[in-house]
Amino acid sequence: MTQYLDFEKPLADLEGKAEELRALAESDNDVTDQAKALDQKAKARLEQLYTALTPWQKCQVARHPERPHCRDYIRELFTEYTPLAGDRNFADDHAVLGGLARLEGRSVVVIGHEKGHDTKSRLEHNFGMARPEGYRKAIRLMEMADRFGLPVVTLIDTPGAFPGKGAEERGQSEAIARSTQTCLRLGVPLVSVVIGEGGSGGAVAFATANRVAMLEHSIYSVISPEGCASILWKDAEKTREAAEALRLTAQDLKKLGVIDRIIPEPVGGAQRSRTEAILAVGRALDEMLAEMDGHDAPRVRSDRRAKFVAMGAKGLTG
Repeated sequence: MTQYLDFEKPLADLEGKAEELRALAESDNDVTDQAKALDQKAKARLEQLYTALTPWQKCQVARHPERPHCRDYIRELFTEYTPLAGDRNFADDHAVLGGLARLEGRSVVVIGHEKGHDTKSRLEHNFGMARPEGYRKAIRLMEMADRFGLPVVTLIDTPGAFPGKGAEERGQSEAIARSTQTCLRLGVPLVSVVIGEGGSGGAVAFATANRVAMLEHSIYSVISPEGCASILWKDAEKTREAAEALRLTAQDLKKLGVIDRIIPEPVGGAQRSRTEAILAVGRALDEMLAEMDGHDAPRVRSDRRAKFVAMGAKGLTG
């Protein structure tokens, strides 16, 4: 059953009426024609809605529970996936998936946040919010990739790192900082795609990459709109204004030079045509990795560092 967002309610009414008519249309051609007409009207309405989404509406789409998650991308795009677990220190964090795999025949290490798809799996994966052991697992996998000369692919989908007491006691900020540092030190290509939410340092720790892409309706920001509204205005109702101010959409971030490419989504978002969206991400990953074929370690590192230095310089010079 399709889950509709608040701004999609007019579309839900149209599609619901079309379904009702189809259920009655066993032998009535007139009813069938009416259902087809409603389908066309719903399609036009869907295109209209998604042509001009506001930043807050994009936040809602990025968080849609039916969007494909990390596990879906790994299952559809990668072959010979061998999951690796644990940080060899404390525990295995199920919010972070990772392991060895092949992408279009290319050996890689893939790492990503997993949110889960229902109540049970969301609790198991802590809604994609990694603890320190999750970042330390990612560090271990990235360092292994560096030793064996394997490119690293990261899939970003997290509201942010887990802010719980235990996580802080085990060194959450240090783990995030070391993960970011490891990204910068890698002598192998690192490519990242924001497939849903890219929240704060929890996302940067995986996305300090040579190439960063975002799905068309994903978001990437230093803080959630809700958190920003609570801090700046002391009012959670100001989330729409916060979303506007944060410049968190793929379109804004491309203009600012924070990301390198936008991956188009099917009309209605990745949740309406999961396979199409997943394949589009696969093509983008393959192209981004191909751009760095033949680059040695010093060139890969300098390319990555120059990318982030240029962001700051661009901000200072306007």
